[in-house]
Amino acid sequence: MICVQAVMYDFDTIIPRRGTGNIKYDRRPDLDPFWVADMDFLTAPEITQAIIKRAEHGVFGYAQAHQGLIDVTRDYLAKRHQVEVDADAIVWLGGLVPALSLAVKAFCRPGEAVMTCTPSYPPFLNVHHDGASIELISIPHGKINGQWTFDFAAMEAAVTPQTRLFLLSNPQNPLGRVFTRTELIELAGFCERHDLVMISDEIHCDIIFNETATPHVCGHALPANFHDRIITLLSPSKTYNIAGIGIAYAVITNDSLKRRFVAARGHTQSEINTFGYYACEAAYRSGEPWRQEMLAYLAENQAVMHQFLAAHAPRLNVNHNQATYLTWIDCRAYDWENPAQHFEKEARIFVSDGAFFGSKGHIRFNFACPRAVMLAGLQKLVSVLPQ
Repeated sequence: MICVQAVMYDFDTIIPRRGTGNIKYDRRPDLDPFWVADMDFLTAPEITQAIIKRAEHGVFGYAQAHQGLIDVTRDYLAKRHQVEVDADAIVWLGGLVPALSLAVKAFCRPGEAVMTCTPSYPPFLNVHHDGASIELISIPHGKINGQWTFDFAAMEAAVTPQTRLFLLSNPQNPLGRVFTRTELIELAGFCERHDLVMISDEIHCDIIFNETATPHVCGHALPANFHDRIITLLSPSKTYNIAGIGIAYAVITNDSLKRRFVAARGHTQSEINTFGYYACEAAYRSGEPWRQEMLAYLAENQAVMHQFLAAHAPRLNVNHNQATYLTWIDCRAYDWENPAQHFEKEARIFVSDGAFFGSKGHIRFNFACPRAVMLAGLQKLVSVLPQ
């Protein structure tokens, strides 16, 4: 007998968001938005209830990570990532983009360099400006047997004695790739040979469509000899659609690395708000059923999107994601100087411009929305394609 799991959560209802002060809808209210990494789904109800319960207390003084949050986060790291750490290895943060900037300030001096691979999340290509006279070395990802991966030969040719950091996105944004343990060990070995600190941004690690076929390998789940040069960055924000609350953390097991990273904060980082701490605890303690249904819904959205574009826009080269809800579309078959601007002007949809990720001629399309909304956006997109 086949057992069908009952659906508990609603991802099809359209939640009006314009006029609520969110950047996705209110930055360009004249356009239908499929750009920033923000889902149109209600978060897990347990998270909402945790925030309401904390709000009912009525006193909102300076906050710190409470014991329940620390315990559930350590349990999450151990059970989901096979990473056992003490509480003092966790550095709480208000977001992961500030953490990238902190890393540049902590480990780079004028004349030194940061390396990353493109296409990449735009802050990866810009945080070097947060340090004085820091260089960026960007190497395009390569493809082997149709699979995006690292071009280690190009990386070896480009790295310099002044390079200090490697910025890794895993799962990769915008390529949706989940790197294998073998690839990550080779990358960690590259960092070891060249004495680089590896910053592993894993904010999308809980949005993987087939966790058996493509399991996430956490930076601190790599062999222990690499841990002294790895900073792993994590957050429930993308998975549970709570980015506006502002909660993230770094795992740093090397004391010297941690001291330098924390010292770089100075007085420039704001306090983490109390709701962030309680939202994170609720996500890790009670959010798994919601996460599983969200993943199933996104996987179906991706399948429907691929079928639709294959039928109506075969000249678009649409990436197949192993992870994330942000698909990468190669538009270079069309003679457009800027595909994102073309779709904005002609279709009135807002998609991310590939140039900001280091790859002109591409767009990034967010499919984390009710299926009807996604299909309406795709219909607008294909309606302005040349015949």
